Amino acid sequence: MNHPIQPKIGATFIPVKDVEAARDWYCGLLNIKPTEEIVNGHLYVLRLQDGHNIVLDQKIYKKYRKHRAPLFHFNTTDIQESYAYVQDFEANNIGEVEFGEFFTFEDPDGNVLMVCECDNR
Repeated sequence: MNHPIQPKIGATFIPVKDVEAARDWYCGLLNIKPTEEIVNGHLYVLRLQDGHNIVLDQKIYKKYRKHRAPLFHFNTTDIQESYAYVQDFEANNIGEVEFGEFFTFEDPDGNVLMVCECDNR
């Protein structure tokens, strides 16, 4: 018998104040062409290359407090290039590169994100 729950994350939900503004910010950060598809008036799904989705959710913004720890990290093969890119992007509270491999920053809604140089196999 197959196990009903797969050991795979399908989506990460991020509470956002304005789903359209968040869509534009995240699409800009990740160089993804935005679509007009806002689901049920409050959700936008960013489909990532690995099959994982980021779901920007305006409905849960007031219900859940902002996280102070990173929600997740984006992979990179060059931490210094990524750091320079984020510094030139509209990101807030950009931390220093730590241990030569990661840094954190905030999206416009105060959600903490991370970029990490790691083995991407």
